Amino acid sequence: MSISEDILKVLTEPRFRHNGLWVNLVGFPVFGFKNKKSIVNALSYLRSKDYITIEADHIKVSSNGKEYLARKQAMLRVFKSPFSKNAPKNLLVLFDIPEKRKPEREWFRRQLIDFGYNMVQKSVWLGPSPLPKEFVDYVKKIGLKDGIKTFKLAKGIKLE
Repeated sequence: MSISEDILKVLTEPRFRHNGLWVNLVGFPVFGFKNKKSIVNALSYLRSKDYITIEADHIKVSSNGKEYLARKQAMLRVFKSPFSKNAPKNLLVLFDIPEKRKPEREWFRRQLIDFGYNMVQKSVWLGPSPLPKEFVDYVKKIGLKDGIKTFKLAKGIKLE
C-alpha cells in the first residue's frame, strides 16, 4: 500500500484522533516508518487530486478521496484461476477502461494474467474461456462491464 493510501485510510478510519489525524496513544500520527518529506509529498499529491482538503486546524477526506479509497480496496479481491496451464486459448478479451480508472484497469490486467491470458496488444488479450461467473459478476459490480468486450473463437489456440 502506498503512503497516499495509508493517509486516506488513516483519515477515514479514526481510532484516536487529534486535529483530524489518526494518532497513537502519545499523539504521534500513525504512518509507519515514513519520513516527513514523504508524508508532505503524499499530502500535496492527495490535495492536488482533490482527495483531501487541508484547513487551518484539520485535514478532511473529500468524496473523491472516499471513492478512490473504496476503488483501491475493491481491487483487493483476487480470483483463483479455474483453468489448467495448457487450456486452449479460445476467448479474445478487448477492453477500454478510462485513465481515471487506472487502478481498476491494472487490477483487470493482473487478473487476466492470473487466468492464463496472454497480451496480444495493450488492451487485447487471448485466453481460456469462459471467464468465471463470479469474476464477471464482480466486474459488473465495480462498473467495468461497459468497457469490456469478449469474442469466443471457433477454434482454440495453443500458445507456447
